[in-house]
Amino acid sequence: MKLSARDANRYFGKPDPDKTGILIYGPDAMRVALKRQELVAALIGPQGEEEMRLTRIPGAELRKDKARLLDATKEISFFPGPRVAFVEDANDNAAPAILAALEDWAPGDAQIVVTAGQLKASSKIRKAFEGHANAYAVGIYNDPPSREEIEGELNAAGLRNVDHEAMTDLFNLSRELDPGDFRQTVEKLALYKLNDDLPVTSDDVAACAPVSTEAALDDVLNIVAEGRAQELGPVLRKLEAQGTNPVALLIAATRHFRALYTAASDPGGAAQGIARMRPPIFGPRRDRMLRQASGWGAPKLEQALTGLTDTDLQLRSAGQRAPDMALVERLFLRLSMLARR
Repeated sequence: MKLSARDANRYFGKPDPDKTGILIYGPDAMRVALKRQELVAALIGPQGEEEMRLTRIPGAELRKDKARLLDATKEISFFPGPRVAFVEDANDNAAPAILAALEDWAPGDAQIVVTAGQLKASSKIRKAFEGHANAYAVGIYNDPPSREEIEGELNAAGLRNVDHEAMTDLFNLSRELDPGDFRQTVEKLALYKLNDDLPVTSDDVAACAPVSTEAALDDVLNIVAEGRAQELGPVLRKLEAQGTNPVALLIAATRHFRALYTAASDPGGAAQGIARMRPPIFGPRRDRMLRQASGWGAPKLEQALTGLTDTDLQLRSAGQRAPDMALVERLFLRLSMLARR
């Protein structure tokens, strides 16, 4: 039988131990593996593998040993409790062994869990599970997680008190990160809030979210956007001493001011514009960029972007003789003065 994505997410958390088995397939191996881990943990519990109630079988080995899966389903563990025979990375070469195990399965046998990559509708394995009266087939695709799935991840990590803004930030973050990275972020957030009964806030999410590799440029960008011209020189000297390229500075500034312009020109207001940005912006940085966008306004930001484009063309010009960093510093000073008007 086929399981829809919505029903599958619920089933993975609370599977039926009396089913013959389930096939989980899809193009993203990480997404498939995470769903399989959730399902197996729900079937046999946290001690199931230690108690030898989980048998792992690489799909490639079933081509040579067609009876191995059937034997695994019939084996009896020394410990009581449900058992799982798990076939990893199966393809149609393993189909004879899998189909034989499905046919000979009887109540009390280990449940058969099979994972695979992308399978065509004509796949023998997929057809066998979809047509079986007591087994399921689930396709896992690269769709972003639903709010229900995110709440399930949070509940599993013990995070049940999350405020509205933090939930929005997590929802946005789940669309930017791989499933494994997002789960690690949630686990990190759970550790961060250990023994803390206060609600999870946007600041907490920002503290635990993966750090941008360009975070070192934030200081100079904020100085320019907030009109603090007197602080610009020392910071630029420091970045220059660290080997920061003038072109990289200009690219970062263009990206920053384009984001401010997007927010300032949003029909729903700057706050709505900031909320729509990808990758998402969190906590104090979001509040800071919101103040910058509101302070500048769309007309002045258009002037800033024009200046950035002109300087970029000047740096790329064959006839350019002035030092590149000097040109960037002059532009940043002008933008800082423009911010004060």
